[in-house]
Amino acid sequence: MNKMIDLRSDTVTRPSQEMLAFMMKAEVGDDVFGEDPTVKALEEYLANMFGMEAGMFTPSGTAANQIAIKLHTQPGDEVICDQTAHVYLFEAGGIAFNSGCSVRLLNGDRGRFTVKQVETALNDADDIHEPLSRLVVAENTSNKGGGSVWNYNDLKEISRFTHQHMLAFHLDGARIFNAMTWDGTHAKDYGKIFDTISICLSKGLGAPVGSVLLGSHEKIKKAR
Repeated sequence: MNKMIDLRSDTVTRPSQEMLAFMMKAEVGDDVFGEDPTVKALEEYLANMFGMEAGMFTPSGTAANQIAIKLHTQPGDEVICDQTAHVYLFEAGGIAFNSGCSVRLLNGDRGRFTVKQVETALNDADDIHEPLSRLVVAENTSNKGGGSVWNYNDLKEISRFTHQHMLAFHLDGARIFNAMTWDGTHAKDYGKIFDTISICLSKGLGAPVGSVLLGSHEKIKKAR
């Protein structure tokens, strides 16, 4: 008997029988009141894994990314990202619609840009004609970059620069576990250099839906 393997996307993974059985038995509650022990356990597990203070479950990676962008910006600000970034190309214009921000696009190497490119793209905060550069977004691994993996030291250098210039740094980590598997970088290393991280649970992991947004207690409280 022939069996088809679906390679259209890593999002088409399906839960195993064991996962489905666990779902049926999972203890649930009202998340608004903080009474869903299963969701709370997931959020705390990932926050601890990445060495961050708190997490929030969202229905999708797009939701997690767009909430993060909203957290870090005000209408009229500017977001800096690669020209192939998911947050720019594949989130239905959410940066403009949800946050009212413009976008400065960088021409990186398969989705990966340099600290020099960020520095060049930075607007003059004293020039009232220019939007205020507020947030840098990196995607690891890069989807449109063919699964390219960032060099951790490059991300660390960008993180140092952004924080010196009062910019926030968000990681679209939809496929961050792929990057960690490739180069052995520890999850907590990423938690040290990013203000917020989004992690998708359906890409290659078999979960039917969902992402988790990680950040400080203050940011996650605001996100909720």
